[in-house]
Amino acid sequence: MSGTQMERRRSLFPDLTDWFGADFPRFPMWRPALNAHPIPIEVTSDEGTYTLRAELPGMDPEKDIEITVDADTLTVSAEHTESAEEKDHSEFRYGFFRRSVRLPGRIPTEGVEAAYEDGILTVRVPMEPEPPAGRRSIPVKRPQDTETGETS
Repeated sequence: MSGTQMERRRSLFPDLTDWFGADFPRFPMWRPALNAHPIPIEVTSDEGTYTLRAELPGMDPEKDIEITVDADTLTVSAEHTESAEEKDHSEFRYGFFRRSVRLPGRIPTEGVEAAYEDGILTVRVPMEPEPPAGRRSIPVKRPQDTETGETS
């Protein structure tokens, strides 16, 4: 058997898109809370910086993309409007897109950078180092007399 490639087994319960195809109409009652398309993302961390990359092809970054921060959550929103041009076939996604990512700490107000190039949005977030874990001692000091500078 060496030299032959094993056949990839399929699940006994295939995805609905396997049965009905990707063009099967979506019924709003199935997912009423999801009015926005998800944005494909990848998140990496390196030396105190979190980097989020999001696929947003065909967008105008100044008009179509919005990035918001709420405490430890970064949200990317975008809207891709369909052209009025008549099409014979289209598999492009139009409408509202949104994705939120929760980072392991508060997002700082300074130093967050965003850039858009070749259909990829890249957001870099500098994160403060985590406080040391475990037990530590806190020194207790005596208050100083503000007039004489002596400790009481």
